[in-house]
Amino acid sequence: MLRFIGSALGGIFSAATLGLIFAALTVGGIFFMYSRDLPSHESLAQYTPATISRIYSGEGQIIDEFAEERRLFVASEDIPDLVKQAFISAEDKNFYNHHGYDTRSMVAAFIEAVQTRGERVRGASTITQQVMKNFLLSSDRTAERKIKEIILATRVETAMSKEKILELYLNEIFLGQNSYGVAAAAQTYFNKALQDLTVAEVAYLAALAQRPGNLHPVRQKDDAISRRNYVLGEMQDNGYIDEAAYEEAKAAPLLTVQGGDYEAFRESLPPRDYFTDEIRRQLSGTFGEEEFFSGGLTIRATVDADLQEAAAAALRDGLEKYDRGQGIWRGTGQVLPADVLESEASWREALAALDLPRDVATWFPAVVLEVGENDARIGIEGVMDDEDGHFIPADDVTWARKQLEGGELGRRARVAGDLLAVGEVVLVRAVTNDDGTFRRWSLRQVPEVQGAFMAMDVNTGRVLAMQGGFSYQDSVFNRTTQATRQPGSSFKPFVYAAALDSGFTPATIVVDAPIELETPQGLWTPKNASNRFYGPTPLRTGIEQSRNLMTVRIAQEIGMQTVAGYAERFGVYDRMGPFLANSLGAQETTLFKMVAAYSMFANGGERVEPTLVDRVQDRFGRTIYRHDQRVCEDCAAADLAPGQGVKITSNRERVMNAITAYQLTSMMEGVVQRGTAAGINLPVPVAGKTGTTNDSKDVWFIGYTSNIAAGCYIGYDQPRTMQGASGGGFCGPVFEDFMKVAIKKYGGAKFAVPPGGYFIKIDRFTGQQLPDDATGDFVVAEYFREGEVPIFGLGAMVDGGFAMGENLPLFAYGEGEVDNGTTITNSEGETVVVPKKADFGTVSSGGLY
Repeated sequence: MLRFIGSALGGIFSAATLGLIFAALTVGGIFFMYSRDLPSHESLAQYTPATISRIYSGEGQIIDEFAEERRLFVASEDIPDLVKQAFISAEDKNFYNHHGYDTRSMVAAFIEAVQTRGERVRGASTITQQVMKNFLLSSDRTAERKIKEIILATRVETAMSKEKILELYLNEIFLGQNSYGVAAAAQTYFNKALQDLTVAEVAYLAALAQRPGNLHPVRQKDDAISRRNYVLGEMQDNGYIDEAAYEEAKAAPLLTVQGGDYEAFRESLPPRDYFTDEIRRQLSGTFGEEEFFSGGLTIRATVDADLQEAAAAALRDGLEKYDRGQGIWRGTGQVLPADVLESEASWREALAALDLPRDVATWFPAVVLEVGENDARIGIEGVMDDEDGHFIPADDVTWARKQLEGGELGRRARVAGDLLAVGEVVLVRAVTNDDGTFRRWSLRQVPEVQGAFMAMDVNTGRVLAMQGGFSYQDSVFNRTTQATRQPGSSFKPFVYAAALDSGFTPATIVVDAPIELETPQGLWTPKNASNRFYGPTPLRTGIEQSRNLMTVRIAQEIGMQTVAGYAERFGVYDRMGPFLANSLGAQETTLFKMVAAYSMFANGGERVEPTLVDRVQDRFGRTIYRHDQRVCEDCAAADLAPGQGVKITSNRERVMNAITAYQLTSMMEGVVQRGTAAGINLPVPVAGKTGTTNDSKDVWFIGYTSNIAAGCYIGYDQPRTMQGASGGGFCGPVFEDFMKVAIKKYGGAKFAVPPGGYFIKIDRFTGQQLPDDATGDFVVAEYFREGEVPIFGLGAMVDGGFAMGENLPLFAYGEGEVDNGTTITNSEGETVVVPKKADFGTVSSGGLY
């Protein structure tokens, strides 16, 4: 009997042993089979997560950020212990003790699943396993993935420290609201840095790790608090917080950005504008979109916040002034339903949800709540109602007629109800008295006409301000860099620059007379804006008064190939068509290119490349782009001799002769002093040129001081005539308003006179040489090259080969009475009437006349 029992026990033991061996071999075989062709865990050592790229101002303030995944990478040593402890308590309390997987947790999860018949199934994955899943594997809920997870987890545990694994986990994990990693989540939910979080806030972030999409702090508030409190309990059980801290955190309300308890981080940044979006567009092209949006770039922008604000205000004022002058009310085109207007909370919520431009300073979205006999009562976003309410009075609407659905216009408004209806969404701003006290609310609308403005440092190329339209939130199309339009007469300086380098002088006489030219398209007869011609005229007067006929003759004389070469050298065009009409600005270009080209006039003829970015650094702080390539010879020196400054060497290319640049600048000073931009009045020397195309479809002014060049363009996106518009009349005031701010900050000086030349006084009307002591409004000192013997008067007359007008008088006497000319005394002591100037350089859209 004993032998039988022993034999049976031996058989059972053998069977059990064989079973265990077989099971072990089976498990081993499974693990061996799945361990082949696994991804390498070594790539984790070079982990470079997708990280936010940020743009900083020159003062180091964040002004914008771009990311597909909002992630701020934080090294393990910079993550507070409390944050680590919260996530370990919530996800893997044995993290510091296991070797990649937790057998006890896996068994417990299996037993729980059996007991609940599959109703409660939890993964029991360790933090290490989750890192493997997030980085190296898929999220498939399969046994195969689980086995691979365990294999990789054990390998990683032998190759990396626990702190490094935790660092990977806490920077990669998704925590809802497009937030990846604990640092970004802390900013998203609480607008705080990690070290500033409370115990309760840390516990909420850890709670999100399990269900980031189902624990919203507002929509699922009860579930969110319940899970947070569970994490707090685990933190107490694990000894990370004491009883008092647990009770205090458990009782704390869940205050978040989403609940309106904290200001959102994005709201602390300026609204995105044309400047930062253009940086995004340019750097995405340079580095690639993936690197820009996920590379964690640190970008130092060239923008000057004060000048950017001034540029936006000046352009908006000019556009709005023209729009209101048209007297047409279009509104926003949006309406709130009647039932929403029944309660203040409802209409405020509905108004906040509308897509409206909110980046225009002092403008507010509003809704019409009631229309009275004379006035209309409105509710204003962000402005609380007082006892009397807010109103649009009748005297605010008399400037406009309502544009009806068919496009026709209603009668001139006399009361608010002529323009407004209940439920209509409008934009308003406060009108104040001279002493700053509130007077009334006034209707506003985004103008149909659009434009752009840009300013840059003429010596460094740093773009200081860029406004690509009335409102970025209304239209993201950047008209500074993306709109190609005809520059009109603002192109003429390049023709004159080519002429000055081809033997012309500011005193050269050019015939201003009719031209007829046969072209494949028919007879081309360009005209001056005044529809008159003025006979032989000095070169200076041609640019000051923007004479089209003189410009065409000059271009014909020196050759359009020469003109095209200058335009391409200055970067106005990549390739310019050598057609005479293009000498009048017929070929399209951008404001960005034009302002950059004028900067080279201002700095004496050296090439300068415009840039919106001073420096770009990668995620490791290494400089990968720097705009300023000048060399500072003495910057590394420990000290300098008294009175000695640093020496900076520049190897910039010279694109034009320095004397030519000064001559051109001097002539364009005349444009501002007495020419087509004579309305501009600034306290420092200014040079510039207007431009107005045929039918006033595009108007320009580009000008500069000794250190800043700036330009304005205005026109409809779908080109059409702007009645009464001109470069000097529309863009001139925009330039002037901006420059008043710029000059206060950056100053300005007389334009530097280059060596190698000498001054001669001439009569600016006849081109004749005058004695050194000559004075009067007809006297101008012109700069000539040393060794150059200028020929004055009609002896050096140029007609461009058209052979018309040789015998014309210098002035057509008597015309002044017709076109209200100016009476002056010439160099011979005679009183003559100078005909009215050619108006703003129109007829510059390329031979359409």
